[in-house]
Amino acid sequence: MTIQNHGVNVNLFSELALISEGWAQNVRISVGQDGKITDVESGVDPGPDDRQLRNRILLPAMANLHSHSFQRSMAGMTEKRAKKQDSFWRWRELMYSFLEQLNPEHVEAIAALVFMEMLESGYASVGEFHYLHHQQGGQPYENVTETSSRIIAAALQTGIGLTHLPVFYMQGGLNGEKLSQGQLRFGNNSEQYFRVLEQIENEIQKAPEDYLLGMAPHSLRAVSPEALKEILDSRQFGPVHIHIAEQQKEVEDIQNNYGKRPVNWLLDNVPVDSRWCLVHATHMLPEETVKLAKSGAVAGLCPVTEANLGDGIFDGSEYVSSGGKYGIGSDSNVRISLTEELRMLEYSQRLLRKERNVMTDTAGSLGESLYASALSGGAQALSRNSGSIASGKWADLLALDSDALTLYGSSEDEIFDRWIFSADDSLVREVWSAGRQIVVDGRHVRHDQIEKQYRKIIRELY
Repeated sequence: MTIQNHGVNVNLFSELALISEGWAQNVRISVGQDGKITDVESGVDPGPDDRQLRNRILLPAMANLHSHSFQRSMAGMTEKRAKKQDSFWRWRELMYSFLEQLNPEHVEAIAALVFMEMLESGYASVGEFHYLHHQQGGQPYENVTETSSRIIAAALQTGIGLTHLPVFYMQGGLNGEKLSQGQLRFGNNSEQYFRVLEQIENEIQKAPEDYLLGMAPHSLRAVSPEALKEILDSRQFGPVHIHIAEQQKEVEDIQNNYGKRPVNWLLDNVPVDSRWCLVHATHMLPEETVKLAKSGAVAGLCPVTEANLGDGIFDGSEYVSSGGKYGIGSDSNVRISLTEELRMLEYSQRLLRKERNVMTDTAGSLGESLYASALSGGAQALSRNSGSIASGKWADLLALDSDALTLYGSSEDEIFDRWIFSADDSLVREVWSAGRQIVVDGRHVRHDQIEKQYRKIIRELY
C-alpha cells in the first residue's frame, strides 16, 4: 500500500510560519489536491474549515540530498579499531563485505526504515544515490532495475518525496582497473546503464508527480572521462550528482593520472552548472573552492558521515563568502538527524578556524541562515519544486512544537538557533511531503509496520 496525496483541498492555519517573505503571524496555507500550495495568507483569522495547528511553528521542510540507504543497517558495525591507523579505505572493505549479504527484500525494508527516520527528523524528500544494482558476484537480476524498483517501493510506502539517482560505476579504479569484491554488484557499462535509466524512467512516470530521475556518475575513479562524456551527452536534463574529493588519496590519484586535482579537472572538462551536485568536495584548494562556488552547482555536504569516516572538513567559510550553494545529506545514514547535520557543519568550521558563527556572511540568526541555505541548495540539487512556503511550490512542510521548553519564550530570530544548537529533531511534530501528511505528533503513520519489517530482515542478516 502506498501513501497518496490527500485528494482534497486542505487549509492549514498556524499562528506562526516562515513563509517566502519571512516570518508571519496567523497564516493560512491552502494546499490543492495535487499537493502544491495554492495560496498563502498572513494576518488572517482562522476559518471554519481550517485545520488549526495549535502550539506549532510551521516551516518549509528540508531535502536530504545524499543517501545510500542500505548502509543504515551497518551503523555501529565498523567502530572497532583493528589496526594502528584506521581509515575510510578499511571502512569501504567492510562495507563491501556487508553488502554481499543483501537481497532485494532487505534493500526495500532498510530503505523504508531510512526514509521513515528521515521524515520523522523533518526531511520531506531524499536524493537516493543508488549503486547496488546486481546480485552477489555481479550477475544482473532478471529485472535489471530490481533494486531501484525496491527503492521506489520503499519511498511510496513511506510517502517521502524521491529523486532517484542510479549510479554509473564502470571500473574499480583509474585506468580501467577491473571491478572486484562488492564493486561487482555496482558495475555497468554505458549501454547497460542507459537501459537502467530507460526502465526507471518508465517506472517513475507511474509514481507521484514529485518523483524524479537523475544521474549519478559515481566518481572520477569509477568512471572514465570518455564514459562520463557519453552519459552526459545522452541525457542533457535532470540532476547530476557525483562524489568528488572526499579523501586525500583520491585527490592524489586524480592529480597523478589527470594532471589536475578532482574539482579542478571536473570544472575544466565538464560543463558543470546548476544541474550538478558535487558531493563532499572536502579537499579543495582555495581557487577550487571559489570556482565551485561560481559554477552555480551545489556542494552536497554530509557532516555526520564525513566526521564518522574521517574525511576531513569542508572549507565552508571561503565557499560561503564566495556565494557558494550547499545542501545537506545523511550519506551512510549512520545517524539520521537534520539538526545534527547542520550543527556538525557549523561546529566543524569553528574547530577548524577557531572562530564562532562561521557559516554565514550576513548579520542575524546563524541557525536561520544555515537552514535557509541548506533548504535552497537541497531543493536545487534534487530539482525539486520546494524550498519555501509559496504558491506553486510542493507543500513540503514541517511543524515544530512551539511549546517545547527549548523554544518557550523565544523571539522569531532565536527559533532556529535554539532548535539547531540546543535541541534536536524531537521538536519536529508533523511533516508533509507534497501535501501528504505522513508524520503526526512526531511519529510516522506507518512506524510500527515499517519497524516490524526491518526487525525481521535484521534477524535474517545477523
